[in-house]
Amino acid sequence: MTGRKEKKLETNNASVFILFPSHSHSFHLFPPSVSQRNSILSVFFLLTHHIYNIIYGKGMFGNEARRAVAWMNGCEGDPKLPVGSIETRTLTVVPSPSKAMERLNVAIRELKCSPPPLTSGILRLQVPIEEQIEAIEWLHAQHDNLPRCFFSGRRSRANRNGFNLLMDIGNENGDTSFTNNLVGVAGVGSAVFFQQLHPFSHHDWRSIKRFLSPKCPLIRAYGAIRFDATANISPEWKAFGSFCFMVPQVEFDELEGSSMLATTIAWDNALSWTWDEAIRSLETTMQQIASVVVKLKKEASGESILSKTHVPNKTHWDLAVKKALQAINTSTSELVKVVLARSSRILTATNIDPIAWLACLQVEGEDAYQFCLQPPNGPAFVGNTPELLFHRKWLSISSEALAATRARGESRALDLQIEHDLLSSPKDHLEFTVVRENIQNKLEYVVWFCHMLAVHSQGYI
Repeated sequence: MTGRKEKKLETNNASVFILFPSHSHSFHLFPPSVSQRNSILSVFFLLTHHIYNIIYGKGMFGNEARRAVAWMNGCEGDPKLPVGSIETRTLTVVPSPSKAMERLNVAIRELKCSPPPLTSGILRLQVPIEEQIEAIEWLHAQHDNLPRCFFSGRRSRANRNGFNLLMDIGNENGDTSFTNNLVGVAGVGSAVFFQQLHPFSHHDWRSIKRFLSPKCPLIRAYGAIRFDATANISPEWKAFGSFCFMVPQVEFDELEGSSMLATTIAWDNALSWTWDEAIRSLETTMQQIASVVVKLKKEASGESILSKTHVPNKTHWDLAVKKALQAINTSTSELVKVVLARSSRILTATNIDPIAWLACLQVEGEDAYQFCLQPPNGPAFVGNTPELLFHRKWLSISSEALAATRARGESRALDLQIEHDLLSSPKDHLEFTVVRENIQNKLEYVVWFCHMLAVHSQGYI
């Protein structure tokens, strides 16, 4: 965020990330690069059974207090044991969210009368709604004392890139009738969450995958993982652990031309979370769900700023730039590109609503991914980023090289001039080349490694 104020210092302003702390009028601002407090840097994930969508993310953090609620931690189970059932049931179409709430409450009462005979499982009940309602507006209407998540993909570039992270989740075995026109997703509560203090491992991934199935592509886990799990956890990130994922308990899906309200029930007797406990937890959450959605005013409210604290400050920032240039210009240096960053703590006179802020970012970021993740008793991790770290579907992996950005001009003519300067800049061409080749080298290593694993599994080595 320093690029416009300190023109001699170059920063990447392509992404905006915020952390809104609990019990505070303040928020933390993190630029899109590795900060000195490396432990808060993370990536945002959207996981289905066979697809990983990883969004390059750092963030702004905050919100009011969270109420202590018991949830099932799926990481504490045995990932080698499949859950008894993974199922999605679609109920009849209704005209409004209030009618969808009525339909779901009736269905939940019927489930209480006829519990499944299985000791574990996950069940999604979904009600299509004729009216299209924005997912972020539904989320803004909900109580903020529950864990919540939000994700929307790039809208204007979805077709140009050949896939959309929300749409590209179905397959020939699953129900794609709703996934093909999915725009945004908002969720509250947690049917099952996944969180630990140790670094994310294959065991943890299998624990998440245990509750997912290609036959139910709309049962998904949203979450974040720290980039450097070996560093000390910063105060802003403690509520997230080393990683944090959740399958929403109540979910609102914004579709093209319509919407859908869904509930998810997950239980596992081995984790001391029975069907009865899962149903009672869902009923408690449903009692707090608002069915009246008011149009959200998507514009900055002009909060009064009381103080700003930057780490590092300008003196140390200038020194870091000088040292980085000296290191790059040394003949024996292996450094080619250095991305500096700082974190900012901003104190405001009034509380800041992270969902309202995210809605404002959404207006500005049609070419970006918007996300929010807020665990129980934790801050809100909010981001608006154009960067896709990688997307994997089955054996296909894709990534994007994004570097050498510019601020937009105030007119079409200025935009064209900026575009020309960017395309003809040797410095920016070099920067982009470094990023592109770095991504290519890493993907080539992944392909080689996967090939060696496949050969080994066939007994050839």
